[in-house]
Amino acid sequence: MQASLNSTPSSERVHIGFFGRRNAGKSSLVNKVTGQELAVVSDTPGTTTDPVTKAMELLPLGPVVIIDTPGFDDEGELGLLRVRKTAQVLNRTDIAVLVTDITKPLGECERELISLFEQKKIPYITVGNKCDLAKKAPDGERFLVSAREDINIYELRERIASLVSTQDQTRRIVGSIVGENDLAVLVVPIDKAAPKGRLILPQQMVIRDFLESGAIPVVCRETELAKTLGSLARKPSVVITDSQAFAYVSRHTPQDIRLTSFSILMAKYKGFLETAVKGAKAISSLKDGDSVLISEGCTHHRQCGDIGSVKLPALLKKTTGRNVEITLTSGREFPENLSGYALCIHCGGCMLTEREMLYRMRAALDCGVPFTNYGVALGAMNGILKRTLSVFPEIESMLEG
Repeated sequence: MQASLNSTPSSERVHIGFFGRRNAGKSSLVNKVTGQELAVVSDTPGTTTDPVTKAMELLPLGPVVIIDTPGFDDEGELGLLRVRKTAQVLNRTDIAVLVTDITKPLGECERELISLFEQKKIPYITVGNKCDLAKKAPDGERFLVSAREDINIYELRERIASLVSTQDQTRRIVGSIVGENDLAVLVVPIDKAAPKGRLILPQQMVIRDFLESGAIPVVCRETELAKTLGSLARKPSVVITDSQAFAYVSRHTPQDIRLTSFSILMAKYKGFLETAVKGAKAISSLKDGDSVLISEGCTHHRQCGDIGSVKLPALLKKTTGRNVEITLTSGREFPENLSGYALCIHCGGCMLTEREMLYRMRAALDCGVPFTNYGVALGAMNGILKRTLSVFPEIESMLEG
């Protein structure tokens, strides 16, 4: 379900993943921590076959996403697929809870998970479940709880909350580019690809952040932009548009008004705008037969004129004059190995957590693949990238010389 203006989208929530071997009591503990029957519980090992997620309010943390994962020691062909899915969950996990059986010593499964947590720099806590069956953990390194007897469940919530970093809590989407009482015009195309009856998430988030900043957003379609600008009593501080309308909006926005896109704002907000600007330079170097990955974080029904499957590929071929091969991915689908690609163009990542967006960026860079996003790529191909980065002078300066 699309988030409403007054709810916290999943991508902005703390993601808490519960990991461990089969029958350690992960699902039972998830149900106790959340106070809900979120996960199916059974004495049969391997009851949880796919990651189960739930967006909820969890005190004292606030809005979170809880993820219950399959056993990391699952066996057989299907078991290996479940283990792979569990490993993928780590790419969007902010806090990991390693659930162990207190009656058993830590084994290879737990050591491998701890290694993954540390490799991915995920804060974690090791929990010894079923403490009602033993006086202490064999190794003495686990936080003792009992899902069955409700022992230390409140304390576990407090421990999890203590792992949440507060350093990025002041991040803003537009707070650094507008001030109180500034006017801003938001251009929102309404075409066949636009969702019926609602705005897409980046548009919602930008509007909300403008209101938080005390600024004044004015919303219009691209076809009404010139009329809107002419009717305003004073010049707006910035015009923000959907990237696919860049060419039209740029022509109808005076040069003395700053221009950018929702996608570029999201790239800055998610922490990869500088990389995206560098990556866009690879567009001009594409050759016939090169493979380009176009990836989106959400899943939606593609219609005629879809930006990822139609507009971007067409503009790429028109701009470069090259016959490139396009691969499309969406949602959680993302290649583990990108070494066969010459370029990765990603959406703004509004449906993905910052951690998952940065994982995808690093996955590309580790394979030597330039990484950019829709807004930056479209700005570059329309010849207006420098203008669209003017709201972030420190990034704009990268294009000089």
